[in-house]
Amino acid sequence: MSDANRRAHSARKQAIRRKAQRRHSHFYDSRAHWSFSRNASAEPLSWSRERWILAGTAFLLVILSALVIPAWAGAMKKQTTVTGSAVTVPMALSKSHAVVPLALPKIDPASIKPIAPIEEWQTVQVKPGQTLADIFLAQGLTMNDLQHVIDGAGGAKVFHQIKPGQEFQFLVGDDHTLKGVRFDQDEANIATLRIDGDKPQLTTQTRDVQHREHIVHGVIDGSLFGAASQAGMSNAMVLKLAEVFKFDIDFVQDLRVGDSFTVIYDDVYSDGSFLRDGDISAAEFVNQGKRYTAYRYKNGDGKYSYYSEEGRPLTGSFLRIPVDFTRISSQFSAGRMHPILGKMRAHKGVDYAAPTGTPIHAAGDGVVKFRGWMNGYGNFVVIQHNATISTAYGHMSKFANLRVGQRVSQGSTIGFVGMTGLATGPHLHYEFRVNNVQRDPQTVTLPKPEPLPAAQLAKFRKDVVGPQLARLKQIDNSTKLARVETGANGTD
Repeated sequence: MSDANRRAHSARKQAIRRKAQRRHSHFYDSRAHWSFSRNASAEPLSWSRERWILAGTAFLLVILSALVIPAWAGAMKKQTTVTGSAVTVPMALSKSHAVVPLALPKIDPASIKPIAPIEEWQTVQVKPGQTLADIFLAQGLTMNDLQHVIDGAGGAKVFHQIKPGQEFQFLVGDDHTLKGVRFDQDEANIATLRIDGDKPQLTTQTRDVQHREHIVHGVIDGSLFGAASQAGMSNAMVLKLAEVFKFDIDFVQDLRVGDSFTVIYDDVYSDGSFLRDGDISAAEFVNQGKRYTAYRYKNGDGKYSYYSEEGRPLTGSFLRIPVDFTRISSQFSAGRMHPILGKMRAHKGVDYAAPTGTPIHAAGDGVVKFRGWMNGYGNFVVIQHNATISTAYGHMSKFANLRVGQRVSQGSTIGFVGMTGLATGPHLHYEFRVNNVQRDPQTVTLPKPEPLPAAQLAKFRKDVVGPQLARLKQIDNSTKLARVETGANGTD
């Protein structure tokens, strides 16, 4: 730092010091006689009155603390003694205390119940492709354990048709022996099977199952899934809605902006937790200005189906294609070159190529007329639907669990794709017969489903259509009113 800067800096410090002395001149004047310099010529240092007061106060506080704190601690100290079945507790009362006896209840050692050990149940969730045997082996159990469980469960269906996501709980002892299995006997009951005794013991606990109903309304402005999600419906329920109206509406090509729907459906809860999506009980769909309705109803056969307000079933009489196929390998033809026989002959059906094992479904409700081997067709099934119409299915790899004379429903599995008989690859040979004459399944005019009989129709309209239609109209009218009010307020 240069000399000029140092001088300027010193001048600023002196100016600040003088300013402070002027501002606090009274403070400096009152303490002008203080001096701590050894060479000071002033009178010797003497304590002022204020300092004597402060020092005395501090000394008094120290003395009081030394006397009061030990006395207070001794008064608060509890001395508890136990003699026999009585407890004496001293009570601080000034400088004396009183002893109060408290009687304790006598405990009979024989009345003390041992605490049950905590059981550690292992929860296992079924994965896609797993079998029950796979699950037991993964737990270190044997096939004998599996057989004991199946026998002890009394033929419970849960062990015969397991599904991905299903849960089982296992109780395994320290010696790796199976002690118990817990499973859902059905939606309303949990079953516990104990097999650690001489005889398996099966107990059932009832769960609180609730069906919570929802009524939603939506307008399509982009996609069905988007509008339904905005209305609060799950994707699974949207698929059910599309399944209900699939014979009347093509949800790929027919939907338009402005189409609307109103749906009454429920969700299933078990012990307060969501269990699964329920069923649609009533629905209305307006597509391109045309109104479609659906009502769930249990018909005379004890089967639930969907019907329009007029009592018309919302299912086709027949499935046009009864298998999920990859391609059509051969069309219906009056004459074609047979791939194995090597000569021209009529092909009186349609061949749908599909992987071996693909399920084959009944095209409509009917009775199994034939099930067995047929030359050329291999494993063959014929279903009689009414007095004039039957369908036939050939080249199956194996049959489903059905017999001649058994009644089957539309869509039920009757067999699986294969290449038995005269076939060069796995496929379904499908025939549609009218008065035992083969017709092209792709072009034949399918009959319309029969409406409900008169007696059932009257009950259907009174018990189902009347109440549900009123609810559908109520939410539809309230939604339209809300739109009008929103438009009038200018907030739309």
